[in-house]
Amino acid sequence: MVGWYLARGTGAATLVLLTLTLVLGIVNVRRWAPRGLQRFVVDDLHRTLGLLVVVLLGVHIAANVLDDFVSISLVDAVVPFVGSYHPFWLGLGALSLDLLAALIVTSLLRARIGLRAWRAVHWVAYASWPIAVAHGVGMGTDASGWLLWLTVGCVALVAVALAARLAEPRRLEVAS
Repeated sequence: MVGWYLARGTGAATLVLLTLTLVLGIVNVRRWAPRGLQRFVVDDLHRTLGLLVVVLLGVHIAANVLDDFVSISLVDAVVPFVGSYHPFWLGLGALSLDLLAALIVTSLLRARIGLRAWRAVHWVAYASWPIAVAHGVGMGTDASGWLLWLTVGCVALVAVALAARLAEPRRLEVAS
């Protein structure tokens, strides 16, 4: 039973931190920083939260694989849609993980692959968040209670960040 609580808790914490990482990525495109803070603080927070997401996600996956309540193998957690336990919802979690893994690998190789390739993968990695949200709602046995309200809050936060970004007028670069 401890594994179930650990898996559920780290899943919820990962959702919150992934949401905050996404929100910082959305608002920081224009190099935004709150008054009194330098832009690098927002960049560092974005990066640090992203690393914390990876750690918590690792614990979440390990707790689910090691828990004997259901049969989830490491392959099921990494390869989308091959598991026997809720294959679609578990597959979404694996797909979200794979997108994050691609982001991590390309971020580590950013100097070698170039900014354009890294940015393309980074844009694709944005899909990881809604896929993870769907995984949590579909997979969670308590998705009708506190986890649902936490998810609604995360979705609302991302919606506000997207609205703020889309409402900001685009700056036109004028060539001289």
